Amino acid sequence: MPTARQTATDFARRLKKAGHVAYFAGGCVRDGLRGKEPKDYDIATSATPAQVTKLFPGSNEVGAHFGVVIAKQHGTTVEIATFRTDGSYKDGRRPDTVTFSTPEEDAQRRDFTINGLFEDPDSGEVIDFVGGQADLAAGVLRAIGNPADRFAEDSLRLLRAVRFATTLGFEIEPGTWQAMKDHAAGLLRISPERIRDEFSRIIMLPARRRGLELLVDSGLIEHFMPEVLPLIGCDQPPQWHPEGDVYIHTRIMLEMIGDDAPLELCLAVLLHDIAKPPTRTYDVADDRIRFNGHDSLGATMAEEILRRLKYPNHVIEDVAFMVSRHMQFMNVQQMKISKLKRFMAAPTFPQELELHRVDCASSNGFTDNLEYLIAKGEEFAAQPLIPKPLVTGHDLIQMGLRPSPRFSEILEAVQTEQLEGRLTERESALEWVKGLAS
Repeated sequence: MPTARQTATDFARRLKKAGHVAYFAGGCVRDGLRGKEPKDYDIATSATPAQVTKLFPGSNEVGAHFGVVIAKQHGTTVEIATFRTDGSYKDGRRPDTVTFSTPEEDAQRRDFTINGLFEDPDSGEVIDFVGGQADLAAGVLRAIGNPADRFAEDSLRLLRAVRFATTLGFEIEPGTWQAMKDHAAGLLRISPERIRDEFSRIIMLPARRRGLELLVDSGLIEHFMPEVLPLIGCDQPPQWHPEGDVYIHTRIMLEMIGDDAPLELCLAVLLHDIAKPPTRTYDVADDRIRFNGHDSLGATMAEEILRRLKYPNHVIEDVAFMVSRHMQFMNVQQMKISKLKRFMAAPTFPQELELHRVDCASSNGFTDNLEYLIAKGEEFAAQPLIPKPLVTGHDLIQMGLRPSPRFSEILEAVQTEQLEGRLTERESALEWVKGLAS
């Protein structure tokens, strides 16, 4: 099976054989120069969409109006785009018109210099009209041409700048950075779905802490998740949070979770204390800052934020659930075994355990509840946390009971006895229920 590069090279050669110019373009060139294997390959060519589709029967003209054709072979998909210049961008997303042009002009319409590079697939020669190689070597993210124009054309580039700087560890060139700050409100023209997708990619990066800092310092976050800003300067009880305010605490936690943390965990960490600012009070008697109910209100706020950004329901539900329960970890050693097993049986529990770990490690450093839960997890590992029920609703009907809300109360009571280890056999459980129902 050919590699993605071999397939893309074969496509480029077919274009060249037909008399067209064909280069690898954009991210695949950038990644290759960094010694990274590109995930996919894009080709920029002098061939028009009609000429491309003639050379590649069965290709998909998904963006033929913009000069883009998708070709596929051996399971590898390659985007083939005609060299072009773009007209005005009235919607801040895509050009109203395009004009097919030259490689030099095509490079000038792209977003950042490190993404404006071309490569000859056969010789490996890099064609650089925008100074991208120098910026790549220097670790600098720079908009091509006038940064204000690039961000006005497509305001999603504001978030892409943060993502590239975070992913690559690059510094954003001062003029580009200033333009990002000046045009941050351009995000208001972008759909929540597009913002969501870029933000998700940023918050899932290993360097997600820096990603958040760039979003805050540039002013971008104000236009899609302003609830984060009150975390800055929201002071906490020093005996529990010697690290500082809620924003500092949250940033440290984001840095501490694993590089491959799932989206739901990343969002739960970001939002777990989102309600501390509105719930902050000062207890004069105890001389202490308190945030009573911030877990409950935080779950509501998290749901509102994620729903506004059009996250899928299952993501919203999991994140809100984790936020709602993050304060319950302080009570796990006092829980009855039945309650503890139910607590640990939640599908999100492994992620919640990691949230608790970094919550403590980033603040007071307490590990007793974490160690207790790990030990209990090992102790309970031999059997399912929630075993097969000894008694069912059908059994209750057989006993002559009519279906009612009382059913669930009885079944939950039986399960509690079972989880506590006081009922282990079906026969004894049925007798216990008869006594309870009589």
